[in-house]
Amino acid sequence: MDNPLLRLYRSKIYTAIMMLVFLMAIGILGYRFISGYEWLDAIYMTVITITTVGFAEVNPLDTQSKIFTIFLILASVVIVGYAISIITEYILSRNNFEDIKQRKMQKKIDAMTNHIIICGYGRNGKQAAKKLLAYDKPFVIVERDKEVIEKFQDDNIPFIFGNANEDEILIEAGIQKATTLISALPSDADNLFVVLSARQINKEMCIISRASQETSYNKLKLAGANNVILPDRIGGDHMASLVVIPDLIEFIDNLGIVGERNINIEEVKVEQLYNLKELKTISQLDLRRKTGCTVIGFKDDKGDYIVNPEADTILIPGSKIIVLGRPEQIRKLNLEYNIG
Repeated sequence: MDNPLLRLYRSKIYTAIMMLVFLMAIGILGYRFISGYEWLDAIYMTVITITTVGFAEVNPLDTQSKIFTIFLILASVVIVGYAISIITEYILSRNNFEDIKQRKMQKKIDAMTNHIIICGYGRNGKQAAKKLLAYDKPFVIVERDKEVIEKFQDDNIPFIFGNANEDEILIEAGIQKATTLISALPSDADNLFVVLSARQINKEMCIISRASQETSYNKLKLAGANNVILPDRIGGDHMASLVVIPDLIEFIDNLGIVGERNINIEEVKVEQLYNLKELKTISQLDLRRKTGCTVIGFKDDKGDYIVNPEADTILIPGSKIIVLGRPEQIRKLNLEYNIG
């Protein structure tokens, strides 16, 4: 969004332009009908008079023409001077506002911890940002296309302008304090370079990379990516599944986000659910009665998943549960256990 002061300056610029056009029209009509010049000569005399370049008159001026020229010069000095000052002030102010806005954004990014970095704001990057916004996850976008930043930037989406291949840009995005990096650049080579750089800077973070070619999968994994996503393969598999098991796929699709804030599946750390001094089981949490949510998955401290875990499964430290529910039930769960 534009700053109100910038809009005010634009309004003043439009006013100054209208005044210049009006002055030109008065000058041309004056020389045409007072001095009797042809239209081209009248335009020429008006331009050299307003700009005060000092060229000679087309024809000698009579008394009326001289008086008219005096007033035209005085008016042009005032109006042209006003227009130049407004345009100069606007340019300087715009630069200042951009600098202030960028410093404010960088200060916000510097204060972030445990955030996500998205490299590239194309189709995949936008989808990732949309889902992270719905889950209230803090993230920063690194984008090298200035026009894209100007089009989508607002107070909710912090951008870093630059090439994600450069270590300095990743450091500006707070990679040393980030938990996850999503490399969604269109080129596999660029993604590979980003993954290599990111893994060298932060050896503990989770790195997720996009890949266009299946041959890039192993290379990205070797470079340090925890997960490599092939959108084309996933898309083709998804379309085929809609033919084979359409109702099931439609149901799974609705487990994601069907609209802003409409989240119906959540992953929760057990530390957020109860005091681990006395271990509890899934049945002892009684989430179904308290929130309406159903536990559909369990991930132990070693990273192994169990689908539809037993009610007597012990919730050990470092483990997580995956719960399913309607959006209002998920919100109730988050409120009940103060999950942010």
